[in-house]
Amino acid sequence: MKEVHHIVATAALLLAAGTTLRAQSVPASASPAASAMPAVLQNVGFEPPLNGQMPLDLPFRDQTGRSVQLRDYFQQQKPVVLAFVYYGCPMLCDQVEQGVVGVLRMLSFNPSRDYEVVFVSFDSRETPEMAAEKKKKALAHFRRPETDSGWHFLTGSKESIEAATKAANFRFSFDAKNNLFSHASGVMILTPDGRISRYFYGVEFPGRDMRLGLVDASAGKIGSPIDHVLLFCYHYDPSTARYSASILKIIRLGGVLTILCIVGGILISRRRESLAAARNLRQPLAGGLERGAR
Repeated sequence: MKEVHHIVATAALLLAAGTTLRAQSVPASASPAASAMPAVLQNVGFEPPLNGQMPLDLPFRDQTGRSVQLRDYFQQQKPVVLAFVYYGCPMLCDQVEQGVVGVLRMLSFNPSRDYEVVFVSFDSRETPEMAAEKKKKALAHFRRPETDSGWHFLTGSKESIEAATKAANFRFSFDAKNNLFSHASGVMILTPDGRISRYFYGVEFPGRDMRLGLVDASAGKIGSPIDHVLLFCYHYDPSTARYSASILKIIRLGGVLTILCIVGGILISRRRESLAAARNLRQPLAGGLERGAR
């Protein structure tokens, strides 16, 4: 029991420390009541229309500064993995990028040969130099330098960004006070002709689902809608944002549930060990009594 008390005390300290931190991402339903959402998130969302056509003639610049169109990545009958991020994001976008790279690294398929990977910045102020730095980090993490030509990090004008994000129903807002964007996280798989075949929410993506999604998209198949559970990324001023208290409640509740599971597991394990020890003790005693009776 001393170990249990120690675990509970340690976890309580961690929870107390956690309440002093700023929450920067929060799981939420994709369509909560507006009154339940902070103002900064009320117009933020990501609900890609399955079988919706992405506008492929939109102009962008790639990480080298070259003028390109989305169509350039749909000319070889390969599926395309596409995610909206912004390269200056200090929070969720890095995790989305790492999640995409991580899950694709699990597959035997290779970018360029089997599919294309496209990241589109929704911040029109960002530059090809920033995109090049992101590509460098992605390739270092992916560890297959021969796939370089299959990775594309784009920047573009406000008009191109608005058209692309509107087609994917990806909605974001800009917090001028903090110079940061509020946005949701996810990734899409597009068919070779640019239709939305499948999408995944969050920052970690199942390897099996990603593999099947690429296979289906390559054949032009369209998947089914998934549960709308989003991770929102935004930065806020804790002195004015009422939503901070709700986030801390979520963090505390998750911590409490984790502690209860750990303590419950320890108690169950200890109970089983005690019962097993009691059974082992009774067996020699019973044998001795039987021999004594003889």
